[in-house]
Amino acid sequence: MKQLIQKALHPITHPIKELSESGKLGGLLLIAATILSISITNSSLGKNYINFWHQHLAVFSFSLSIEQWVNDLLMAVFFFLVGLEIKRELIIGELSSFRKVLLPLLAAIGGMLFPALIFIAFNAGTENIHGWAIPTATDIAFSLGVLSLLGNRVPLSLKIFLTALAIIDDLGGIIIIALFYSNDIQLIYLAIAAGIVVILWLLNQFKIQKFIFYFIPMIALWYCIFLSGVHATIAGVLSALFIPTKQLEQYEHLLHRPVNYIILPIFALANTTILLSGDSIQHLLSPLSIGIIAALFVGKTLGISTFVFISVKTKLCSLQKNTTMRQIVGLAMLAGIGFTMSLFFTALSFTHPESANIARLAIIIGSSLSAVLGLLFLSFSLKK
Repeated sequence: MKQLIQKALHPITHPIKELSESGKLGGLLLIAATILSISITNSSLGKNYINFWHQHLAVFSFSLSIEQWVNDLLMAVFFFLVGLEIKRELIIGELSSFRKVLLPLLAAIGGMLFPALIFIAFNAGTENIHGWAIPTATDIAFSLGVLSLLGNRVPLSLKIFLTALAIIDDLGGIIIIALFYSNDIQLIYLAIAAGIVVILWLLNQFKIQKFIFYFIPMIALWYCIFLSGVHATIAGVLSALFIPTKQLEQYEHLLHRPVNYIILPIFALANTTILLSGDSIQHLLSPLSIGIIAALFVGKTLGISTFVFISVKTKLCSLQKNTTMRQIVGLAMLAGIGFTMSLFFTALSFTHPESANIARLAIIIGSSLSAVLGLLFLSFSLKK
């Protein structure tokens, strides 16, 4: 009976499994969640839908909106997974030696610096300047998912380079959050958080393996960092750094599906409540919108390509075998897919609904432009 059921469901489950294994499913779910959210927002249910995300939910002494619970708590789990990936790459992966890390590090610096400068050029002297970090991000899952559409034609070295670049980009985003998106620092809670970090370090030093011994301090760390004024998602990254090395792959595997198939789609639903109207086209010509779109596509492409070109020409670094400069340019275009982190920075940058609305729409357009043109350019480059 079980085999009959499996056979009957095979035409449905097999394509889903293939999409999951290729890395495309997470990106497709994000696209679906975004389209669904925008559609509901602009339907007769729009007002109730927006009010739902702004409705407050009390848990113990906290009373936050559902959107804030998503951005502060669920996204801490996302950043915990990011932290695990960073630690793994630093220990045994593509960031484990200076020789391996230098080129993607320089590329990531260029890919963050140029977009920030382009955004600032369009928005200097306005209140929108707070959003300068929005176009500096690269969505690792989305960009790798789009790259996988080209199949086996993509050299392994190119996939590794994009992965390393995006992970360093995430690390840069974490530093930006810690330094520039923290308000009214409460030193007492920060001191307690530092003490909890020491406890996590000691657990790691004594090679404690059971997760429960880490989980309780991690919850306390999130609580203290939230109250300290530093963004609570930093707790996720800090916690990940002290997970025993032997457990890294296990926890990454355990969290991969919940994060990519549940948490990130929920995040997209909560953060893409974009109202479309006759003014939307006019807003697309605003400095905020043009700044984000140009920074994501032009800034990422120029920043990454320029820094890689200079590094190679000065013989500071060298390209991997089977990788060309033309392919790096196409990859740099794909790095303009900001989406998840860009939406997250938008939530941190703007409290005014109209500014957030414009920024979110610009992120979708800029990321889509980067995905489509990057894919076409890379496809042409790989044929050559």
